[in-house]
Amino acid sequence: MNRLLATLMVVATLVVSGCATHPEDRPYSVEETHQLALEALYRRGLSYDEYQRTKLQLERQQPAPYGFPGMGEVSAERSTPSKDRQG
Repeated sequence: MNRLLATLMVVATLVVSGCATHPEDRPYSVEETHQLALEALYRRGLSYDEYQRTKLQLERQQPAPYGFPGMGEVSAERSTPSKDRQG
């Protein structure tokens, strides 16, 4: 009976610890969505002409990047302003 109880406790601990370490859910970025669409298109097995037409349509749907060239990724989060004088 003790062996069964110990096994049950180990299994329960493993299940609970597995549930606690799941990755954080977040929405896909525009670049990730575009990359997933291109990968799905590649796996569809289309002819070369159909593939090129569909890829061109996907490229046209890609929104223009936000900001200026070379600016990098922009975060929507705002930092708290400091009380020190700027400039």
